[in-house]
Amino acid sequence: MIMNKQELLTYAGLEGQALEFWLEQRWLVPEQAHTGARFSDKDVARALLIRDLKTDFGVNDEGVDVVLHLVDQLHGLRKALRQLQGDLQETRR
Repeated sequence: MIMNKQELLTYAGLEGQALEFWLEQRWLVPEQAHTGARFSDKDVARALLIRDLKTDFGVNDEGVDVVLHLVDQLHGLRKALRQLQGDLQETRR
């Protein structure tokens, strides 16, 4: 599902000022189209994570930076592991 900015604000219950700050911090990096920003499922999930970290857990901006960096590292490692598993399976054939 692809959302525009207004749809994301409504879906996630966010204020425009918060989303603008998150975009400035590059916590969210949506695809840019001639009609404006387009938020993917990944962007929406990340926005919901940021919202929950800030509102439910009281994480400050520096903490959000750290958490997002760790999440990105985890996803990168999982991708590398999947690639390695695929390579190993091909060499066994």
